[in-house]
Amino acid sequence: MSRIGRLPVTIPTGVQVNLNGNEVEVKGPKGTLKRSFSKQIEIAMEDGKIYIKRNSEEQNVRALHGTTRSVLNNMIIGVSHGFDKVLEIDGVGYRAEMDGNNLVINVGFSHSVTVKSPVGISFSTDPKTRQITISGYDKEMVGQVAADIRKIRPPEPYKGKGIHYLGERLRHKAGKSAKTGV
Repeated sequence: MSRIGRLPVTIPTGVQVNLNGNEVEVKGPKGTLKRSFSKQIEIAMEDGKIYIKRNSEEQNVRALHGTTRSVLNNMIIGVSHGFDKVLEIDGVGYRAEMDGNNLVINVGFSHSVTVKSPVGISFSTDPKTRQITISGYDKEMVGQVAADIRKIRPPEPYKGKGIHYLGERLRHKAGKSAKTGV
């Protein structure tokens, strides 16, 4: 039995969960998420908790058991509290600023890059620490938007200039060294 899959998902106050077979709709103060899950997994709600059970012991069904529980838990946390990802910008002259709901990034190109805010995602910047905060209620979308922004200028290995996640450990290379007496 999956250790994660057998744990019940508690539903906090202020969050509504509607089950329609294997289609789940979660409503909360931050927004609404809807997702359909595999027919091989049973989803049941009892006493303010969601239980996930599997019908067989096949390997792909066992893998879906814990994944289904984690995705449901992330949906509930997202509509009640939300998710954040923080990116840092390193480099001389590199910066990010807000233009309405859009994010304008200057990272060494001849032009500035504008990132439009998708539905359910909001950006905020801090010019002093050169940080970009991506917030939203869908964990998958927050992570994807953060990855897309990081892809604009990934950190290079020699000086570390570029956009990277807060706390990300970067790989540094030594670079060229001067020739010593031959």
